[in-house]
Amino acid sequence: MAKELTTRQENYSQWYNDLVTKADLAENSAVRGCMVIKPYGYAIWEFMHDALDRMFKQTGHVNAYFPLFIPKSFLSKEASHVEGFAKECAVVTHSRLMSNPNGNGVIVDPESKLEEELIVRPTSETIIWDTYRNWIKSYRDLPILVNQWANVVRWEMRTRLFLRTAEFLWQEGHTAHATKEEALTEARKMLEVYAEFAEKHMALPVIKGIKSANERFAGAVETFCIEAMMQDGKALQAGTSHFLGQNFAKAFDVKFLNKENKLDYVWATSWGVSTRLMGALIMAHSDDNGLVLPPKVAPIEVVIVPIYKTDDQRQAVINYCVEMKERLEKKGLRVKFDDRDTQKPGFKFAEWEMKGVPVRLAAGPRDVENKTVELARRDTMEKMEISENGMEEKITALLEEIQENIYQKALKYRKDNTVRVDTWDDFKKNIENGKFVYAHWDGTTETELKIKEETKATLRCIPLDDDLEDGIDVYSGKPSKRRVIFAKAY
Repeated sequence: MAKELTTRQENYSQWYNDLVTKADLAENSAVRGCMVIKPYGYAIWEFMHDALDRMFKQTGHVNAYFPLFIPKSFLSKEASHVEGFAKECAVVTHSRLMSNPNGNGVIVDPESKLEEELIVRPTSETIIWDTYRNWIKSYRDLPILVNQWANVVRWEMRTRLFLRTAEFLWQEGHTAHATKEEALTEARKMLEVYAEFAEKHMALPVIKGIKSANERFAGAVETFCIEAMMQDGKALQAGTSHFLGQNFAKAFDVKFLNKENKLDYVWATSWGVSTRLMGALIMAHSDDNGLVLPPKVAPIEVVIVPIYKTDDQRQAVINYCVEMKERLEKKGLRVKFDDRDTQKPGFKFAEWEMKGVPVRLAAGPRDVENKTVELARRDTMEKMEISENGMEEKITALLEEIQENIYQKALKYRKDNTVRVDTWDDFKKNIENGKFVYAHWDGTTETELKIKEETKATLRCIPLDDDLEDGIDVYSGKPSKRRVIFAKAY
């Protein structure tokens, strides 16, 4: 199966497309720009969903659901918001179909034109803040800490499975607060939740930062983000958390009576991650043999493959493998016993390698006799023979080691491909070579856009963890107070 993959060195983009298909994650649908997420791909997303959902609830958030359709007039109420999404909106204009008078199929019933067009949800700030106006009257009603798991539509012209599709799955948190300080604390808290999830579950090292005004979410006062490096040196925005100020409260007239018995506008945040994380998972860790999955998000942590040649050997090997499966499952591990008799062991090895299962066990007649099993690690491709005695503890510890090893490998790659530059020539050279570039920036949108125009690099973030440092902007030569990260990005 690996031979069917284009190598990363040969064509990284094609390698990614091949891998999404060959590993049975997703495929293009009959609807342009939309994807079918296949069961194995959806199972990975479910592990992400469930882990994040637990983390949200641990921080006091609850789930709700809001309409898919948004009245067009709602998007007009917050000027920068509508400007940011206007070109990506799908619009519903009629409510029904009718038989074609010519007898060929159906047509839109011209009599069913809507009085007001509906926008298919590109994001939910407007419909939610219209709703919050009914929920919030007093400081006693605050905070509201709501999250929504949903699909959204953004009419992308250039699409790519998981990374950029016209419809995708995500979660979007929308919270309301009595004070600016509470809302800012919330936005930062959720950024930390995303960073912890990325690093502890996805084994994906991220840089926490603030977006420039030019890259900020439409309608936000401040956008916080986590940025990750893929194996081709490009950046991928893995999650964002927005401090919305009072912008949406003012647009939808959401006021509350504060503790001083005065009317004030509510303070807001929104935050989200999407199935784009699937693309990050693939591109950060996988290799020319297929997927490499961190155990914490792997639908199958251990696959067991029986090996036998004769019917006499078959039953003893099957019984041995079933016993191993049951012992591992009692330890809480997710185990697949691949007892298909329609495929040979070599095919099974290649298939589970392509699908990124962290640990593969294989057992034959000699293993039954010697009470051993062959173990293969997906992250390093190492093989070893272990005793079935104490096997559960060994494999549990090994899965933790694999999780950490995948993270450290990605972290080392990012460190090795991150540079600090002080000249424009060094900047251009390193951007062209696929690096994360720390460079001084004068803080102006004009300079940022000029750099993007000349190098295709975008300002990924202003790192939160870096200290202020006086310097000179590499492009404009103007004074700068700190370094920021530039990179080409998805």
